[in-house]
Amino acid sequence: MKKTSYLILTMMLMFTLAACGQDKNTENDTSGTGAETPSAVKLKVGATPVPHAELLEFVKPILKEQGVELEIIEFNDYVQPNTQLFEKQIDANFFQHMPYLEQFNKDKGYDLVNVAGVHIEPFGAYSKKITKLEELKEGAKVVIPNDPSNGGRALALMAENGLIKLKDGVGVNGTVADITENAKKLDITEVEAATLPRVLGEVDLALINTNYALEADLVPTDDALFIEGSDSPYVNILVARPDNKDSEAMQKLAAALRSPEVKKFIEDTYKGAIVAAF
Repeated sequence: MKKTSYLILTMMLMFTLAACGQDKNTENDTSGTGAETPSAVKLKVGATPVPHAELLEFVKPILKEQGVELEIIEFNDYVQPNTQLFEKQIDANFFQHMPYLEQFNKDKGYDLVNVAGVHIEPFGAYSKKITKLEELKEGAKVVIPNDPSNGGRALALMAENGLIKLKDGVGVNGTVADITENAKKLDITEVEAATLPRVLGEVDLALINTNYALEADLVPTDDALFIEGSDSPYVNILVARPDNKDSEAMQKLAAALRSPEVKKFIEDTYKGAIVAAF
């Protein structure tokens, strides 16, 4: 009798342990198959607020369905997103074009890489003091970005619109020192790109990156006195490191940012101020 009771108790204990083990293995399972559901892969991406963070927010639910959890870190400058990416504090960034990345890599000795081109932000000139270019007076105060790639881009756009002349061949790589003719004796000052909208009321003309223009509630297609065409070579890109650029999660993010859904979102939301590059 005692032996039979002992066997029954042993069998009950084994059944209980097996059941507990099964519950542990299936507690995260939503498929009903009993298989353990893998956790989502996390991607931490740095971006400037408009339009980059907005585009990332748009694809966030799409990526979640594909097993990628997107964490968006907003920056208001053009330095920290690259620095933190290189230092592996974030996994990728989305705020810059290729000429800026190339110059940054060269200056800092970094090796950050382009993963995918997403959109173009036509660069524009804005003013709160004049409504057309002909009203720009002699000696007018003009501000442009102080980083080499965007500063050269601004000068090239000014030259294209007849405000200055640059040395032959410098193109978008020109600097203030390359100005060969300044008929209106414009007072051109280089300012950090993020501060350009804030000083707009203090100057006669400001050449502003579209993302900062949008943040300041400027409508490039309506408010710019002159603006780049949609054939601008300055495509904004998703950037990563050599060690993670080919990861499955990164490639899913790149594909999502270049999807038909994103293209339609860009067209519907930004009304030509931003142009899809795919």
